[in-house]
Amino acid sequence: MTTFAVEYTYDITRTAEMEEIRPVHRAFLGDLLEQGTLLASGPWLDSATPGALLLVRADDADAVRRILDEDPFQRAKIITHRQVRAWNPVLGPFTARKD
Repeated sequence: MTTFAVEYTYDITRTAEMEEIRPVHRAFLGDLLEQGTLLASGPWLDSATPGALLLVRADDADAVRRILDEDPFQRAKIITHRQVRAWNPVLGPFTARKD
C-alpha cells in the first residue's frame, strides 16, 4: 500500500449546501478511517484556498480517485479540484517503520 496526500479545493459559493451535506461527508470519511483506508483528514484553517487535506492508503492513485469519487462532497460537485499525490512519510505516526 502507498500513502497518498489528497488536496480538496471547495466551491465557496456553496457553503450552505456544504453545511447540509457535511454530516454525510464526515460519516463517509469515518467509514474509510475504520477500514484503515483514511489515515487523517481535515479542512485548511487559513482562508487562502478553502479545502482540505486527506491522507489515504491505497494501491495506486487511480484507486484513491475511485474511492473518493463516492465522497458526498464530490458527488454534489462541492469539490472543484482534487489533487492526488503519492507521499512517503519517513517520520511520524504514518510511517511503516516499526522501530
